[in-house]
Amino acid sequence: MENTMKFEKVSFGKRVKSMLKVDFRRMFKSKLFYILIACALVMPILMTVMMSMMDGSVSTNPQTGEETVMQGPENAWQNIGTLPGEPLGGDEIFMMCNINMAFMGVAVFVCLFISDDFRSGYAKNLFTVRAKRGEYVVSKTVSGFICGAFMLIAYLLGSVLGGAMAGLSFDLHGLGAGNIVMCMLAKIFLMLVFVPIFTLISVAAKQKAWLSICGSLGGGMLLFMMVSMITPLGSTILNVVLCAAGGAMFAFGLGAASNMVLKKTSMV
Repeated sequence: MENTMKFEKVSFGKRVKSMLKVDFRRMFKSKLFYILIACALVMPILMTVMMSMMDGSVSTNPQTGEETVMQGPENAWQNIGTLPGEPLGGDEIFMMCNINMAFMGVAVFVCLFISDDFRSGYAKNLFTVRAKRGEYVVSKTVSGFICGAFMLIAYLLGSVLGGAMAGLSFDLHGLGAGNIVMCMLAKIFLMLVFVPIFTLISVAAKQKAWLSICGSLGGGMLLFMMVSMITPLGSTILNVVLCAAGGAMFAFGLGAASNMVLKKTSMV
């Protein structure tokens, strides 16, 4: 009786699942992941409380003698977006330093996560004996997306806690809790637009973390000002669908570009 040896072909789905298990294990054991989540939670609390304490304080320009009155936040939701019919207190700060900063935080995570693979030689060994480039890109994109979702949720919790500690109003000015949920879902899906950009820049820069971080922050800032318009506080299901569709297109298109970069360049 003739003995035959059969090799089971591992499907793309199984290879991606295997890569995701490895990356999730690394991510949830990484100090960087928890530092970023903690920053996302603490930042809105500190900003809200400090700005509230400074509300009404007067600063004088020594050259012109012009006095400026510091205006603090009036509503707990100002860390998330602008309420309809309400001017944004301390607008210069809250227009830039709000929940959308989480998109920039994810850039740091993705860049350091990927550069560590190339610096340690893990990526070269991985592509040689285990996985293909496509699974690697998918896994890193999903990992960055999950990290971004956690950061957004942490920032929302921090905003609520900061508002409560500062005694701010939680009035939604005609909006409902559903709008807040849709706003957060839209922002989470919008991560699929930013994360593939960061992944593409990171796989191109490889072990040069400083280069990937500078490139990712620069690229992210080009889209940063659009986030508030695409995902306003009064978001509806239409905003969620548009962000999900845009995220899917960016993830597929830039994922293919990242795969091509990995195939065309050296692993060192």
